[in-house]
Amino acid sequence: MSYFPGEQHPDRNRIGVFDLLVVVSGKLYIGEEDQNWEVSPGQMLILCPDKYHYGVNPCDDETCFYWLHFKEASRPEEHDTSSSVLNFKEKVQWSRPESYHIILPKYEDLIESMQVYALIQRLIELSTEHRSQAFWQEQQLFVDLVKIIENIQKAEVISPAVQLAEKTEAYIKRHYRSQISNRDLSEALHFHPNYITRCMQEVFNCTPLAYLHQYRLDQAKLLLIKTDWTISRIADYVGFQYSPYFSSCFKKQEGISPLQFRNQYVK
Repeated sequence: MSYFPGEQHPDRNRIGVFDLLVVVSGKLYIGEEDQNWEVSPGQMLILCPDKYHYGVNPCDDETCFYWLHFKEASRPEEHDTSSSVLNFKEKVQWSRPESYHIILPKYEDLIESMQVYALIQRLIELSTEHRSQAFWQEQQLFVDLVKIIENIQKAEVISPAVQLAEKTEAYIKRHYRSQISNRDLSEALHFHPNYITRCMQEVFNCTPLAYLHQYRLDQAKLLLIKTDWTISRIADYVGFQYSPYFSSCFKKQEGISPLQFRNQYVK
């Protein structure tokens, strides 16, 4: 899209979708609520779906830019004025809801601007092709685009506490079938157990061993659905040393026994 000198961004309010503006040449003067930005070549700006957007000043020169709309199924959150946060949740009846927050910069220089231009141009081209043929290509291209934008500030946004919590989570998921103690985590991750626990509580709202316990139960649910293994075999497989203890923990959380849980899905 292009604006000629003297033209400016239109005033819009609560349009219901995110606006991604990527400038190729010239300069856009954009405002959102009580903030405004000068978006130059190689820079991007994300405008939120439930706010008032407006042109601050007309363009000085001919300005070429990409203007992409996108949205998500769940309601977006914005924690502060520097980041637009998207929260995607997978909701499955027999699995604990997981969430992953994609943290995108509000306004930023594009490190890989030429790659971003190429991705958006390809998305525009696909919009004129048959929907059945273009749909999955569009989804993949958009994922690639979001990954590039997210990586711009990931290193700055992710705190040491988040990094350690995610390392702890990954270690637990790899070794959940084994007996894991706080000492094991400390030796594997090279941090004091108290610091690991504090980071996990800050990021996941639970201790490492509580996360391990929950993850084992989640894996047990999957096995109850996907296999005909005995309860004892499943308990042993996911890291519970004693089958009665596994059944007790399962019932305490789910309100029913492992066998009753399985029978819900048996015709």
